[in-house]
Amino acid sequence: MSLINVTNLTFAYDGSYDNLFENVSFQIDTDRKLGFTGRNGRGKTTFLNLLLGKYEYRGNISANVSFDYFPFDVVNKENNTFDVISDISPDFLNWKIMRELSLLEVSEDILYRPFNSLSFGEQTKVLLATLFLKENSFFLIDEPTNHLDMNARELVSDYLNTKSGFILVSHDRAFLDNCIDHILSINKTNIDIQKGNFSSWWENKKRQDNFEFEENEKLREGISRLSESAKRTSNWSHEVEKTKYGTRNSGSKVDKGYVGHKAAKMMKRSKSIENRRQSAIDEKTKLLKNIEECDSLKIFPLAYHKNRLAELENVSIFYDEKIVCKDISFAIEQGDRIALKGKNGSGKSTIIKLICGEDINYLGTYRKGSQLKISYVSQDTSHLRGNLTDYAVNNEIDESLFKSILRKLGFSRVQFEKDMSTFSGGQKKKVLIARSLCEQAHLYLWDEPLNYMDVISRIQIEELLLEYKPTILFVEHDSTFSENIATKFVNT
Repeated sequence: MSLINVTNLTFAYDGSYDNLFENVSFQIDTDRKLGFTGRNGRGKTTFLNLLLGKYEYRGNISANVSFDYFPFDVVNKENNTFDVISDISPDFLNWKIMRELSLLEVSEDILYRPFNSLSFGEQTKVLLATLFLKENSFFLIDEPTNHLDMNARELVSDYLNTKSGFILVSHDRAFLDNCIDHILSINKTNIDIQKGNFSSWWENKKRQDNFEFEENEKLREGISRLSESAKRTSNWSHEVEKTKYGTRNSGSKVDKGYVGHKAAKMMKRSKSIENRRQSAIDEKTKLLKNIEECDSLKIFPLAYHKNRLAELENVSIFYDEKIVCKDISFAIEQGDRIALKGKNGSGKSTIIKLICGEDINYLGTYRKGSQLKISYVSQDTSHLRGNLTDYAVNNEIDESLFKSILRKLGFSRVQFEKDMSTFSGGQKKKVLIARSLCEQAHLYLWDEPLNYMDVISRIQIEELLLEYKPTILFVEHDSTFSENIATKFVNT
């Protein structure tokens, strides 16, 4: 066991007015399995890059281990997988890679196939197996679940549970709960480490937030009372102070003693109350600093004139001559929240595109209601570029509502001035979700809406869907989200 010491870490990107990290200090035990959480844009990947020495910073990071980052950058993807592994870890032993691949249920014959012929899920598993070939390293694992279906996520989570000595960036709650023993959280004002999994951290956070809200309310009321009391006392003492030289004892002598003493005493009391008030204010300012704002979201679903919106009957979908899904039958009715389930490549996204009206090669019967308004969120965010104002205008949505939703999802106002191409993956996904929430629709089609999105935003979206109950068909590999939201599951 050794320690990674972070002392007074301060970092800002060139051209930024604000520090992303400011005087951050903490220690990491290299035997731990840390889940890394925090809102999108808070600096999780940046912190990993600081550990890797990619950016200049103020402060100190000291460690007796080397750092290895996942995913590796594979330059020659046309090479055989065996050669790709050799390039990353030249001194690996064959039996070790066979053992790691076996734990991840990957057949050894893929070693002799071109790396780019593997599915994204297979590529992820191969690179994870390669990562754990390295010795005396602390592993920085950045969002390994993005190309994994539910079954693969469970398998990889079980695999990581057998390992130690890593920081894992993931927003999948069930995935984290199964394979970590500590949470590293980037908060608004600090970076904190707590023992436990994500669920225990989240419960602790909610308790702390509730305590701070209650304390804040008590102090707010106390400050108000003290302010009124100080004002009354101060006013009285000032009035008495003005009259003391004109007051006579028994009408014959100017009184400079008793009343003056009383005025001074009241003035002292007034200052004491003011000091107490200031102390209460100081205590109050210590609270609420790390509370994440989770304002409620809204959606504007339209009621359709029929109960049934769309229907697939024995639909089979083809890519060229290859069948990707066969004999799919289900109906979408008013109020349904349907989750499409299946392995990667089983046609889930294509079914959504078919319902959207894209030209898809299929057999069977597909019926869609007339004048059905659809709001679609795609997996792909690569087309997002330009500013948010133009995006709102081009998509014919209300700009102020659009930006208000983004604010509730954790965007800062500074973000509104940036080009969307510079946004993080999670921030780009939020742009698509916010646009969809602005659209009035009978049916919402969301294809992996939570990719890269932080946990707090996922919970906000869950609460939205449970409150407004729109008709929605979605693909999502976050098992917690799907189980909480879906009223029906359809296997492809």
